[in-house]
Amino acid sequence: QQLQAHGSAKLISLTRLNGQEMVINAELIETVEKTPDTIIGLVTGKRFIVQETVEEVISRVMEYRRQLPPFWKKVASNLGDKE
Repeated sequence: QQLQAHGSAKLISLTRLNGQEMVINAELIETVEKTPDTIIGLVTGKRFIVQETVEEVISRVMEYRRQLPPFWKKVASNLGDKE
């Protein structure tokens, strides 16, 4: 499963290059780069290289957002508009 419950937050599951599974809070993702590896940049400044493609990461974030209650969907979409 690509989404995991952790307390009240939903996290997306990704795989580091060494095969180790990790979970990331989808709301903290600021950038997803293809260089040719996929690099996830968080708003905290941390960066991770993962096995998944940019398209797979985007798909998992979209799935996470689809599962949000209506109020939080609106909040999340408004956050994406402020750049």
